[in-house]
Order: sequence, then structure tokens, then C-alpha cells
Amino acid sequence: MSVDVEVVETAPSAGGAPAGRGAWSLSWHGLRTVAVLELRQRVRSTRWKAALIVWFLVVGLVTLLATGAFSILAGDEMGGESFGGTVYSIVVGFVLFLGLLVAPTLSSGAINGDRNAGTLATLQVTLLSPAEIVLGKLAASWIAALAFLVASIPFLVWALAGGGVYWLSLLTTVLMLALVLGVVCAIGLGFSALVGKTSGSAVLTYLTIGAITAVLPIVFGLLVPVTTTTETVRVWDIESGYTWEETKAPDCEWRTVEYEVWHSERTWWLLAPNPFVVVADAQPLNGDPDQLAEDGNMLAMLQYGVRYARTGDTGPFDWCSGYMGESGTDSPVEPVEVTDQLVWPWGLGFDLLLGAGGVVIAVNRLKVPTAQLPKGTRVA
Repeated sequence: MSVDVEVVETAPSAGGAPAGRGAWSLSWHGLRTVAVLELRQRVRSTRWKAALIVWFLVVGLVTLLATGAFSILAGDEMGGESFGGTVYSIVVGFVLFLGLLVAPTLSSGAINGDRNAGTLATLQVTLLSPAEIVLGKLAASWIAALAFLVASIPFLVWALAGGGVYWLSLLTTVLMLALVLGVVCAIGLGFSALVGKTSGSAVLTYLTIGAITAVLPIVFGLLVPVTTTTETVRVWDIESGYTWEETKAPDCEWRTVEYEVWHSERTWWLLAPNPFVVVADAQPLNGDPDQLAEDGNMLAMLQYGVRYARTGDTGPFDWCSGYMGESGTDSPVEPVEVTDQLVWPWGLGFDLLLGAGGVVIAVNRLKVPTAQLPKGTRVA
């Protein structure tokens, strides 16, 4: 008996994935397979474990030192509300700072590291789509970053117990920190696919994070002369002709003067992508922002400052009441009402776009067949 066998050849689809699947095809099984492979490799790494232990010890040491120092300054060793917000702000800021240092190392070598080791091609010739490979690696690096965040939660709770901050702040803090770490991992993954060397992708990731964390605020400051204009404003000023040699306090009167007004409301958006601004602005404040700032709550200071920049102040101005002693409380100039419009959605949205751009670049770079590879790139 003879059997006729028909051999059907299937060609890769236009998107570089196996036939019938596009480059952006996703399945839970594919994502889970790549993520599990990556995580198993990380768990077996002693360096990752050592870094996690060092992270826990360093964050704990900073928390204890901050608590001890401010309890002495406040004269209350039991951790009163007078310094609870300050300690919490320090711990949150320190955890975010360390996270921005650690997260790029978890993803900036995920693709070019496998390519240089000759293991990436093995994944590319399987039924896994480029999107499954990229998002699986992103999930693994994000979970690894979240492990560091989870290790910090006991110290965040300790700082929160000092008082002066809503307990709801812990939820918003952890959520925002997790999103920021995910964005950093996505950016690192994009550079990992774009650059051949792991050191190069790590440097580019750090430069990008440094740009939105430090460079944009510097640009915001450098643009002050550009956004400052001379305008005619009303001021509540000292009476004309007062010599300051008189024993009688001066009277105040309305005057119209030419004054340089800084329009910070035109450039506030440069501050929005800053991860520290995103985390601080999302905090629910327990009390008046001015009072919280005076109490040393740095998250409240940052939130108030960026919202003040978004509001702007174009007058009228009070130049007299400060010289009138107690009578200065009768100033006809109302204080600037700082906007209650949120800043963090704009900043987080921009950061998420950066992360999404990194994912798109990585998926496009993993499409096969590849038309052109950089010189010296190892395929298998």
C-alpha cells in the first residue's frame, strides 16, 4: 500500500512571526513562557540576590537614621506627627532614587545580552512572536524591579506610622513607584534592542532617565528670562514720599508700576515628567499644603511648588503689608490661589509614551528575517 504525502511549506508572515501570526500577536502562554525563562535565570543569579539584600539593608539604615535624627530634632523619641511626614518623604524619595539606579540594569541587557550570547535566535525561530518575546522580557524585568519595591514596603509602613500622612498615601506611593519602574524597564528594553552592546544600552537608559529627572528642570530654570516679561501691574505699596526716617509707620496705597512678571504657567510642563514630581503630586495630602511644607513634608513641598508653577502669579502684589506689623493682615491683596489641577497625569502620560516607544522599537528590531544587522552582531 502506498501513501501519498503532500509537503506544505509555510513561509514566515510579513511581520516576521511564524505563518499565521503577526509580529504583535500575543498569547498568555507565549508571554508566560518567556517571562518564566527570564525569571528563572535571574533567580539563579547570585548577584541579583545580593543586590536585593543590599537594597533592603540600605533602605532600612536610611529609614532608621532619618527616624532617629528627626525624633531628636523634634524632641519626641516616640515618633510624633511633627516629623512623620518628613521621614516618609525621605524614605519615598530614597526608594525612588535607588529604583532609578537599579531598574535600568534589569532590562538594558535583556535583548542585546541574549543576542551576544547566541540565545536570542533560538527564541526567534520558535512559534513565539516578537511581541511575546519583548513583553515577556519586560514582564520579567518589571517583576524583578517590583521585588526591590516590595522589600521597601516595611520601611514605608514604618515611616508612615510616624503620623502626619494619610495611610492612603502608601497605596498611591507604591502604585506610582511601580509604574515609574515599569517605564524605566521599558525604556531600557528599547535601547537593549537598538544598541549592540549592553554597556551602551545601559548608558543611554541612564541618560534618558537623567534627562527627564534633572535636565528638564534645569531647562525650566534656564527659560525663566525668556518667560519673564515687563508688564503694568497693580501693587499695594508704601505711600509716595515716605522717607523711612519718620517714627510713624507708612501708610499703604495702590500704585501702578512696570514690573517683570515670570510666567511659569507657560513652562510648568517641563517639570511634569520628572518621576519625583509624578510620585509627589499623586500623594493625598493630610492638611493644608502650606502647613505641611512648613512641617518639612518634602512631598507636599514638591506638590505645592509644581502646582504653583502651573498657576503662575501675575499680580496684584502686596509690597506694603510686611512693614505694617499686625495691621498687615488687612491687606487687600488676596493670596495666590494655587490650582488644584493634577500634574501627575500629564507627566505619567509622557513617561508611559516613552516606555511604549521602547517596546515598539524592540518589537520592530526582533522581526525576522532582518534586512540589515549592525556590523559584528552575533545571530546564533
